[in-house]
Amino acid sequence: MKKTSLVLLPLMLTLSACSTVKPAYDDVGSRSAPCVQGGPDSVAQQFYDLRLQPGNQGKPDTATLARYRPYLSTALYHSLAEEGRSAQKLARLPAMDIFSGDSLGPTTADVHSSSRIPNTDAKNIPLRVAMSRHQNGDRPDVAWQVEVLMIREGTCWVVDDVRYLGAAPPATAGTLRQTLELR
Repeated sequence: MKKTSLVLLPLMLTLSACSTVKPAYDDVGSRSAPCVQGGPDSVAQQFYDLRLQPGNQGKPDTATLARYRPYLSTALYHSLAEEGRSAQKLARLPAMDIFSGDSLGPTTADVHSSSRIPNTDAKNIPLRVAMSRHQNGDRPDVAWQVEVLMIREGTCWVVDDVRYLGAAPPATAGTLRQTLELR
């Protein structure tokens, strides 16, 4: 019996090394737009780092939207581009930073790691983003969170929506997509 186990053990190890794990999703769609390399948390952090640069907060104009294109899903980009083409719709958007849900926008944004998410075959991953704004003078700093929905388009991770968190978000709806639909 002991000899049989010793013979079978190498055979079992060899067979287990030959097996492969098939991903849950073979096709995650395609993407014809440029994309940013990295995992969902890395791409989200790069997007918010770009947003923190001067002149990138608030309602995006056409030039700013073009800089955001590699970070945005096709659906969200087209929705924002449609808003940009219609000056009336854009004017009706709330006076706020639409990617943070705050009227003035953040001065810092820290995307939480997605390494705690066990499913590596996921097609979408919601990530928390801790934001804060440094106030001038004696006023205390302001801190809040949003949840950014990252989806896979082809091999790229892109921002598809932003959920405004908190008891009373300054946005008129709970998410960026809902805010755009209401206009």
